[in-house]
Amino acid sequence: MCSTAAIVDNPAENQADKIESLIQEGEFTAATHLLSNFVEKGDLSESERSHYRFEIERLDRVRKDFTASRVEVLDFIREIYPEVSDEDMARWEEARSLEWMIIDGGKVYFARAARNLFRIDPEMKQLWAKKHAGEEVTSGSGAKLELDVHNASIIEAAIQTNQQYVEPRRIAIKQQVVVKADEVPAGELVRCWIPYPRPIPGRQENLTLLGSTPERHILAPADALQRTIYMEKKAVAGEKTSFSVEYELTAHGVFKAIDPDRVSKLINKDELQPFLSESGPHIVFTPELRELSTKIVGDEENPYRIAQLLFAWVDGNTPWASAREYSSIRCIPEYAYLNGHGDCGIQTLLFITLCRINGIPARWQSGWELQPPDDSMHDWGMIYFEPYGWVPMDVTYGLRQSDDPRLKWFYLSGMDSYRIIFNDDISQPFTPVKTHFRSETVDSQRGEVEWSGGNLYFDQWRWYFDWEIIEQP
Repeated sequence: MCSTAAIVDNPAENQADKIESLIQEGEFTAATHLLSNFVEKGDLSESERSHYRFEIERLDRVRKDFTASRVEVLDFIREIYPEVSDEDMARWEEARSLEWMIIDGGKVYFARAARNLFRIDPEMKQLWAKKHAGEEVTSGSGAKLELDVHNASIIEAAIQTNQQYVEPRRIAIKQQVVVKADEVPAGELVRCWIPYPRPIPGRQENLTLLGSTPERHILAPADALQRTIYMEKKAVAGEKTSFSVEYELTAHGVFKAIDPDRVSKLINKDELQPFLSESGPHIVFTPELRELSTKIVGDEENPYRIAQLLFAWVDGNTPWASAREYSSIRCIPEYAYLNGHGDCGIQTLLFITLCRINGIPARWQSGWELQPPDDSMHDWGMIYFEPYGWVPMDVTYGLRQSDDPRLKWFYLSGMDSYRIIFNDDISQPFTPVKTHFRSETVDSQRGEVEWSGGNLYFDQWRWYFDWEIIEQP
């Protein structure tokens, strides 16, 4: 289990245990008070002090995510299921289909818990589907793209041309961050980082920066694993503070046909060790996840077939649902295991962790997905099979409904053409370094903003992502 008491060595162990106990009991106000005193007066190292400062911040972020009352949740549910009873509510809460917690003695629900009930509970999911026929629940975007038709064309093109990267799309993108008026005192410098793609041979190429506002900027190195473009501007009283970047890139679809009988155990294991290891606080081989892995995998020894078993299990047992901010979750795969649901990043980190437990290299990848005319922030990954090398995977898109095994398992060695890749790892440093805590401590898709007085959280600014396909075959 991941806990604040276990993450760092505590010189004042009793005080840390008391704080942790209060947090677990939902006594956020008392815990925050003790944490503040602990940070101010405790005999702590700088890293410990920073850790406990973030615990104060984390509790505040949890509060911001859990804002729905029981009345509000019931009102939403009754729109679809008028006969909802107290017994129903108790059953859903016990099954974690309705996400809630006790904060300072009162029961509160995750802001999107009511909608999520109709994504998680099988019976409620069917009721929603009857009322909203034709809605595809892939990543929350309700996309219109005929995805399997597109993916079939990628498979065909890859086979015909004997090329791994096919079906290119030239995409023009404008991304903005707009800080609300008077969030920063007039005259103070506002610092902004907006995600920016890096070139990835074959996959994401021909990046052209068209311009930024302000014009002066710092573009992180092309090999930065969470690449950004940095800008700064002074706040003006009564006015919003805006930042933007425009660029073009060419994205390719990917498909690699995998013959399971050719897949072998790793040859270059030392080189791949970083993608086989634990990486706290999120990629942790807990006893619960090791036990789950054993149940799923059984006696299977072939790495690709193991990956298939894990992929199918996550796809079938961890339904997609809107998620809390990742920075409020201490250990994301553990959260997925305990709650039985999660959004794309939660599903992906669970799958990556299970793969690594089984000696299969796996790593993070994320950015934005386009499913014309829709779009969404999205997380997926890469997985390594000997002798094929790295191939993309997306456990959220999961098993496709097809009798063709190549299409059915497409997202275990393929990817559609509509991805903008911002990140090839989690929780990586920015250029220049961010001084204060990040709003998103794991991923980087919307942007980050701060000033000398602290970080600006997501409720203090807005992000905009506009795009256009300007060229395709």
